[in-house]
Order: sequence, then structure tokens, then C-alpha cells
Amino acid sequence: MSRTEPSTDHADPVERAIEAFEAGEPVLIHDAADREGETDLIYPAGAVTPAAVARLRNDAGGLVCVAVSDAVARAFDLPFAREVIDHPVASGETLSYGDRSSFSLTVNHRDTYTGITDDDRSTTITALSRAASAPDEFDFAAEFRAPGHVHLLRGAPGLLTDRRGHTELGLALAAAAERPPAVVVCEMLDDSGGALSPADARAYADHNDLVYVEGSRLVDRFDGS
Repeated sequence: MSRTEPSTDHADPVERAIEAFEAGEPVLIHDAADREGETDLIYPAGAVTPAAVARLRNDAGGLVCVAVSDAVARAFDLPFAREVIDHPVASGETLSYGDRSSFSLTVNHRDTYTGITDDDRSTTITALSRAASAPDEFDFAAEFRAPGHVHLLRGAPGLLTDRRGHTELGLALAAAAERPPAVVVCEMLDDSGGALSPADARAYADHNDLVYVEGSRLVDRFDGS
């Protein structure tokens, strides 16, 4: 179903978000005021073009990451970064918003040059989506190298039942939209460098004909706990 042919429940932001993801369009998700309190611009990884990377850089401004499901991460033996950094900076895991980090490796696709250009990052991101769609048939090390310029995030095994970060919110949305378990997340910042307010994020979404949804609405719909 296209965005120009809305469902009968089109006013529901969760349904609109699912439809947008099905169409390969980005969605704005605000996690929670008592968590990070940030809105991320989130794409299905397979829909990320060089123009999408430019939008993430220019309109969002945060860190461009690709979140993959726990099953995909295990298939590719992707560690949590904190488990493989042999340095005292990796000791402890206390975050100000009271959650554990989901960071894994940083990678580039082997067909990229520097890895940082919009073309290169799009190449890496879309290849990650293909890998996530059939992890048992994909040789991860043959396709990617590390370190690189795309940050990987590992989703919690039970998604929103275990953790309610943008990683899990995006992956839950991808599952509902029957997209591969790989999504791009990037924090939206304001002109002063702080987190974009929910009101300004809604205004951006309205101006660009995108969907804004509160993480709590996704939790209510998708959390099976």
C-alpha cells in the first residue's frame, strides 16, 4: 500500500510508520523523555541511497549507524564493542540514561574506497541489508572489512521486551513492515548541537511529509512482554 493510498487506520502513527517502512521511506522515532530523550531518523537499510546518507548527515547530524538483529549478529559472530576493546576505557558500562550500549564493530564494504563518502556508505549499508536478509548464506568477512565508517549496533534478543532503544524500536518496525532486520538510525540534532526537541522533530516530519511516532506507541504495539 502506498503513502498516497492510506489505510482506514491511517491516522494511527504506528500504522503510518509501518506503511512508510514498507515503501522504503524514513520514519522519525522519539524514544522517551526519561531515556535518551532523542528523536532518530530511521531508514530500512536496504532503502538507503547516497541521497539518503546526505539527508542523514545534513538534516539529522548525529552518528549514522546500522542496527541488526541479535540473530544476524550471532550468525556473523559480531561482538559487542565493550567485549573486544582491550583497554581500561572499556571497563564499566554505566550510561547516563541507565541502559547498556549496543555498539559492535565499525565496517566498510570491501568495494568502497575510503568508506566515508555518501556513495561508499550507501554501498556498505545496502550490502548490510542484503546480508541481514540471508545471514546463513553470506560470508561476512569476505564482503566487509573493519575498522570502517559504518557503526554496527546489535539488537537485544527480545527486542523491546529486553531493551527500548532506537536500535530495538527500529528493528521492531522493520519486522512489522516485513523488511530485513537491518535499519539505519541517526540522532537528530538542532542548530546548537543539542538533541532536536520533539516539537521541532514533528515540525520537520510535517514539512517533509514524513512520519513521526513516539517510541511508547511502538512499545505498546510490538512489545510481547
